[in-house]
Amino acid sequence: MTVRVDVQGGVATITLNRPEARNALNLAMCEALVAAAQGMDDTVRLVFVRATGPAFCAGADLKERQGMDPAQVRDRRMKAFAAYGALEALPMPAIAVVEGAAVGSGCEIAAACDFVVATPEATFRIPEAIRGTVGATQRLPRILGKRLAKDLMFTGRTLTAGEAERHGLVARLVPKENLAAVLAEIARTVLDAPPHALRLAKRAIDRGVERDPKGALDTELAAIEEQLALGGGLGKQ
Repeated sequence: MTVRVDVQGGVATITLNRPEARNALNLAMCEALVAAAQGMDDTVRLVFVRATGPAFCAGADLKERQGMDPAQVRDRRMKAFAAYGALEALPMPAIAVVEGAAVGSGCEIAAACDFVVATPEATFRIPEAIRGTVGATQRLPRILGKRLAKDLMFTGRTLTAGEAERHGLVARLVPKENLAAVLAEIARTVLDAPPHALRLAKRAIDRGVERDPKGALDTELAAIEEQLALGGGLGKQ
């Protein structure tokens, strides 16, 4: 199984599970991530995306590409885009938990989630351009800013967990020994909150940041109207 899915009490954990390959993203994993994301139903209130082994994801599986013709490489890249998109499209909160190296596709997976919780051992690197390919050029500049994203892309340098936190890629930097307690507290908070309100808030943020201020306000007003129509919008009782 390249990806494991475990659901307990409204919390789903999607685990990248190719530790022997440092969780390098191959075709099977792309398809499994799409299936895992699309398989989440309304009983799931929160998704964690984690990894087995010391690396979160070592990037695309370059060994898999050996012998591929351009059409096959193109199809494989589209499968990866579908995997990132499926995670990004999850309607409920999705949190990446990064405890090791996230390279290329690993950064894409983390960036596709709503936010990242990382331990000090986490690192982030996007060496696509210096490896002679193109990738990770869209989500990361929106998060890190254009100049830092270019620095990482053009030089292949590694961003430490602390740097990633300072630049907004990591939302919470947590000592490894405290990680389980922090994730449990996040889960308790999310499970205690009205699920539809969280989904509407996520949708309004994701759509609003792509619009001008007037369009962004319209996005929030539409979410408010939908919540009111469902009998909510007055706060928790």
